[in-house]
Amino acid sequence: MAARSIFWFRRDLRLADNPALNAAIAAHDEIVPVFILDPKLIKQSGSKRLAYLGQSLRALDVSLNNRLHVLVGAQEEVLKELMKRYDGDQVHISEEFEPYGKNRDLRVEQAGIPLIRTGSPYAVSPGRVRKSDETPYRVYTPFFNAWVKHGWRKPADSPKNIAAVTPRSEDRNFPDWEIPKETSIFAAGESAAHERWQWFQENALDTYDQSRNLAGIDGTSRLSAHLKWGEIHPRTLLAELGSNPGHDVFRKEIAWREFYADVLFHNPHTETDYYAPKYKEMRYDKPAAQFTAWKEGKTGYPFVDAAMRQIVQEGWMHNRTRMVVASFLVKDLHLEWQLGADFFMEHLVDFDVASNAHGWQWTAGCGTDASPYYRVFNPIEQGKRFDEMGDYIKKYIPELRHLSPEQIHEPWDAPEGYSHGYPKRIVDHAIERVESLERLAEIKEK
Repeated sequence: MAARSIFWFRRDLRLADNPALNAAIAAHDEIVPVFILDPKLIKQSGSKRLAYLGQSLRALDVSLNNRLHVLVGAQEEVLKELMKRYDGDQVHISEEFEPYGKNRDLRVEQAGIPLIRTGSPYAVSPGRVRKSDETPYRVYTPFFNAWVKHGWRKPADSPKNIAAVTPRSEDRNFPDWEIPKETSIFAAGESAAHERWQWFQENALDTYDQSRNLAGIDGTSRLSAHLKWGEIHPRTLLAELGSNPGHDVFRKEIAWREFYADVLFHNPHTETDYYAPKYKEMRYDKPAAQFTAWKEGKTGYPFVDAAMRQIVQEGWMHNRTRMVVASFLVKDLHLEWQLGADFFMEHLVDFDVASNAHGWQWTAGCGTDASPYYRVFNPIEQGKRFDEMGDYIKKYIPELRHLSPEQIHEPWDAPEGYSHGYPKRIVDHAIERVESLERLAEIKEK
């Protein structure tokens, strides 16, 4: 039997611009494409993300002419069996950098399985961009400047032909994860990713700098889930960006994703722990009824509630509102950021461990960059500014659709504000803002 390359798909569920796949094809005439379902990760993933993954795997399988092996079990045991069965001498992968992926790959290698690493899920792999003294960056803007100066390779060529072995019937363990009732998620797969990228280029990229914060319009790329699962590579996007303001801001958003991956790579404990340790000492409240109201989109603040209902229904939330709801949890309800990060992990289809942990910490004021704790998002003014006509609020909160744009952000001042069952405010933002700053003063005094 001729030797074959094993290609282990993980966060690179695509054929185009996939250097690791190209390396596997170049090594042998025939490859064994496999995705391994990890029971541990499945247990930690929410139902919407699992449904998306199931769709993405089926789309990948179609592009491979139904040759994808989908197996369940410990990765090292699955790979050993495939190598033995197909006389495999190499397992090709894209390199992982977050704590779970790094530790998993180390465990596989310690079991005696040779892993050939080519490329990664990033334009510039974590650890590559460093200051002149070889220490990692702690602030985004200088990281961005160095990241641009470092540069990245052009997209890899797509394989013209993929000779893959035909899997046995018992190797086709595609999960039957259904989309939960009364929810909707993005279309998954490489083709869907490129279709969305094309739409964004034609309709919203040139004005991205102006429209990206407006929650009520389709003004963002909505590529985060496709990037999370590697259905499209950031290098593919960067290669087609120009130099106008919209393109520049979108490039900076891609860099935020890579900055947070770099921060987590150098500080793996910050997946669940504080980047700035002093904030552990702050006085926080215990989660109770107010936390439940936040999760259910019943805080009485329309812009916050619309966002929380969106994430539960769609597995996605507009980036502006992610910051607003995070600030409300930490600064208005005085709860620790990990509670919100865990809720996002449960519901987001695009959940990325580095972006989630450090996006939350940035807003909570205990993370990287120059965002001080005393920056507190006003949920009323944020709504008025970024959803002026109330279109976003009305989409997700039917109880407020009868109100005018002038009334919808402050229903407590409208005569009919509560006539359709919308809940009253669980806290007074002005009072809680002062309270949050007083709690900050306590740890500063220490």
